[in-house]
Amino acid sequence: MKRLLSQGEGSYLEFKECTDRISKTVYETVCAFLNTKGGAILIGVKNNGTVVGVDKKIVFNIKQDFVTSVNNGDKLSPTFCLFVDEFSIRYPT
Repeated sequence: MKRLLSQGEGSYLEFKECTDRISKTVYETVCAFLNTKGGAILIGVKNNGTVVGVDKKIVFNIKQDFVTSVNNGDKLSPTFCLFVDEFSIRYPT
């Protein structure tokens, strides 16, 4: 994860701040990745690579809403393979 954060955004990696819900730009990025060679989206990360995190109380709901939306044939067609992973990062104080 630290390697991804340090390499910054590019054609295969996007950072999205989204601390309490999935934004419309996440879905736009999904569509862009589907029309190219794929990629990874890190949620809870500012464009500059600063981790802001996602509220722990709603992580499950965000993941569920995201997967439900991208698997809705009325929103995205054809369907595609999607992996959703959750990471915890600890920073020294």
